[in-house]
Amino acid sequence: MTTSVLAQAESVGSVAANLGFFLLFVIVTLMIVLRVSRTNATRADYYTGGHAFTGPQNGTAIAGDFLSAASFLGIAGAIALYGYDGFLYSIGFLVGWLMALLLVAELLRNTGRFTMGDVLAFRMRQRPVRAAAATSTLVVSLFYLIAQMAGAGGLISLLLQIPKTDTLSQALVIVVVGGLMVVYVLFGGMKGTTWVQIIKAGLLLTGAAVMTTWVLGRYGFNLSAVLEQATENSERGEAILNPGLQYTNKIDFISLGLALVLGTAGLPHILMRFYTVPSAKEARRSVVWAIWLIGIFYLFTLVLGYGATALLPPGTITRANQNDAAPLLAYALGGEIMLGLISAVAFATILAVVAGLTITASASFAHDVYANVLRRGNATPEAEVKVARTTALVIGLVAIGGGIVANGQNVAFLVALAFAVAASANLPTILFSLFWKRFNTTGALCSIYGGVIVCVGLIVISPAVSGSPTSMVPNADFAFFPLSNPGLVSIPVSFVLGIIGTFLGGRERFNAARYAEMEVRSLTGAGAVRATTAPKEAPKPTAVPAEDLIGIPRRGAEGSGRHRSQPRPQPRPNPGQQRPQTSRQAGELFGNTGLTGTQPAVGADGRPDLFGTGRRPGPQGTGGYRPAQATGGYRAVQPPLDPNEVTIPHGSLYRDDGR
Repeated sequence: MTTSVLAQAESVGSVAANLGFFLLFVIVTLMIVLRVSRTNATRADYYTGGHAFTGPQNGTAIAGDFLSAASFLGIAGAIALYGYDGFLYSIGFLVGWLMALLLVAELLRNTGRFTMGDVLAFRMRQRPVRAAAATSTLVVSLFYLIAQMAGAGGLISLLLQIPKTDTLSQALVIVVVGGLMVVYVLFGGMKGTTWVQIIKAGLLLTGAAVMTTWVLGRYGFNLSAVLEQATENSERGEAILNPGLQYTNKIDFISLGLALVLGTAGLPHILMRFYTVPSAKEARRSVVWAIWLIGIFYLFTLVLGYGATALLPPGTITRANQNDAAPLLAYALGGEIMLGLISAVAFATILAVVAGLTITASASFAHDVYANVLRRGNATPEAEVKVARTTALVIGLVAIGGGIVANGQNVAFLVALAFAVAASANLPTILFSLFWKRFNTTGALCSIYGGVIVCVGLIVISPAVSGSPTSMVPNADFAFFPLSNPGLVSIPVSFVLGIIGTFLGGRERFNAARYAEMEVRSLTGAGAVRATTAPKEAPKPTAVPAEDLIGIPRRGAEGSGRHRSQPRPQPRPNPGQQRPQTSRQAGELFGNTGLTGTQPAVGADGRPDLFGTGRRPGPQGTGGYRPAQATGGYRAVQPPLDPNEVTIPHGSLYRDDGR
């Protein structure tokens, strides 16, 4: 390995090895997606995976969805190039999850069903609010998608040794990535996307952990030695350990931090993940798992970024190729094999994130715009899913075009702009809807549309787009706004617009009952949508036959719990084996049902068979009971449609302390 080879950053590794790892991941994930697609029977399955993922599963998927190309490629490159200022992205991305945990996760899961628009429209006018929510979702998702597609172009170009000047080949690479993204969403839906994200999270954390351990091992597991070597290799010297290399303006620094911290709780593809779990408790567990996994990963990025500066020859990482810092570090550590593995992991990162973004944007358009705005709630679930799939195809085409235009930009910077839009348009409206009872439709529209327009408008006239050599359009200069990230201005403006709009729309009739219902539902989960498929790790309640509790010989029916395959035994009275049953005990057992023993069986003619000559098993089985509310009462698992079944009223079961 020579300095010239690394400095070119265009011809490292073996094309065959890189392509092999890439194809292996694609084949495995496509097999998983196609297998999962067979279970997408309903709209809930396609949008949210049937609300059936557990907290740890969803938390891992959230980490896979959130740890994007910006986290792996962009942040590592930013730290390698700018040092301390680059690490600000890691801090902001992680701290933002506290907002999601404390303010959004549980309340959103209890109140909504599929999209953010469900929450906003709960107590407001459906059509205008859903249209606004879909607009902001599409804008944020497209910003995020363009960033991921730009990262994919640079990464695959490195893998296939495509020169940086060959824009046509890089554009073709972006088209291939976009096509795979659309296939994942069309066939897999949320279930397929979730499993791809879980696999990707495991691969990313494992790969980052291996590289981090390898870098530290080179310097005796001494982080100070890594930092010292990085300062010697960097053209900026010790300045990479201090703030000010990238953000010379302190106000711009604060604006970026505010957008990163507040933007997480407003990202549509993260909010939609809270609906894939069966309860608010699992939503909280999801966020806790995600915080741990994401926090560990961002500690790895600190070592990876400074490790790239320390181990790679000076001048290897420049602004033009800063997204290649992590793959080049992998090549410096382990050669072609390590480069192929890490590049495949990075590619998995991009595919998983773009798939999550695409299904979120398509679901928002189909569920909010098509079903509730255009069709006024009269669309069938099948038609809605069909529109969602068509929308995914259109979004994929738009993302491909945007990725080609933005190719070469720092993906972490582009994602930060998406965070600013999310924090400006979505977060104020969500918080007002959940916590301010006087908030109305006019306020929601002003907050969403105002936040989007102000934020996007300031981005267009900011140094991020024009006015400097590092801008997206370096040859033009219409940067009238001084801050690269508009969060410091656009976020407060959105809050103020929401308040002003609420007072201007004060004549709207306040529905106190609807707000009270939303408050109770968001805080307690009463009435929240439940899983359509039982979570895999949820234990099944153990049936407790009533006869076992008081010593009556069981007369189980076919189909009752663990006795399903056993025939119903004929009763054999044996007083010596039965516990004496007093009238008081019988009364407590059967409560106010008027029964003092088991009900008679049913004969072939449909009449009670008092002598057991022609009994038949009932459709529901007998004797299956489970705890009701942890108050000591027991109730039947299903309504007692069979006359052989006994209904035990809640709280009336005889209790034996010796049992």
